[in-house]
Amino acid sequence: MENHTKATPEFILVGFKSHPGLQLLLSVLFSTLYVATVVGNACMIFIIRMDSKLHTPMYFFLENLSILDMSYSSVIAPKAVLTFSGGRRIISYNACASQMFFFSLFGTTEAFLLAVMAYDRFTAICNPLLYQIIMNKRLCVLLVVGSYLSGCINCTIQTGFTFSLSFCGPTEINHFFCDVPAVMYASCSDTLVNEIVMLAVCGSIIVGTAFMVFISYSYIIITIVQMPSVESRRKAFSTCSSHILAVSLFFGTVFFMYAEPGAKTSPDKSSTVSILYTIVIPMLNPFIYTFQNNDVKGSLKKHLKRKSF
Repeated sequence: MENHTKATPEFILVGFKSHPGLQLLLSVLFSTLYVATVVGNACMIFIIRMDSKLHTPMYFFLENLSILDMSYSSVIAPKAVLTFSGGRRIISYNACASQMFFFSLFGTTEAFLLAVMAYDRFTAICNPLLYQIIMNKRLCVLLVVGSYLSGCINCTIQTGFTFSLSFCGPTEINHFFCDVPAVMYASCSDTLVNEIVMLAVCGSIIVGTAFMVFISYSYIIITIVQMPSVESRRKAFSTCSSHILAVSLFFGTVFFMYAEPGAKTSPDKSSTVSILYTIVIPMLNPFIYTFQNNDVKGSLKKHLKRKSF
């Protein structure tokens, strides 16, 4: 089949165009949430790096989570703000492909990193005496690098398959960014193979990482229940509660978007849900880990006191 992408080097982002009265509100909302995302995650990175007590595997992974949250929000939010505020809905073919590539890279890497963080908590609670030996610095670095490599493989497959499709005439993408299902929906090619590939690859990643989280926390819960004292159970649960909340938010929205067959055929619903995992969740993560974690709160208070003096 002849490829028509060269004849139409630009796409039009249509997301929320049917609600013109909301454009200014969406622009302000996205700008506010994006600034909060950057500031919150940057503060989390600063606190972890400045406090030597937080130089542990758990906070090493948390620091990388903050970097990922800032990264994939930065891929989406600035362009979305321009789209809503100035009506700059046109995005070039190369910019669309780049946005899809990096968003898929950071999003997939985060899924694997959350699974790694669950394994870290499993090791800390179920094998506390061997924790320092198992979760050594070399293994931690390898786990993070492995998460990024997995993200690279997925984003290469998704972007390559999606932009091998043909796009005929004025190509409108019914979304506020170049997400895989939305771009596939805008194609004039038969997308059956692409849908199968997306469901197989994304579905296996989501189900696989979620399953690892589920298994880890199943063992964690069993171990916590068997602990002799209430205080030890409370302390063990407090180290996991923030991660459980972050995992639930992330996998809940992502599963809806990519692991169900109807994701491609519900563009309006997909745009609404996408706001959660592209803007809201990355903004919430540093606050979740701050308010649920006594070590981070203590370090934050210490630095604020130093600044006040």
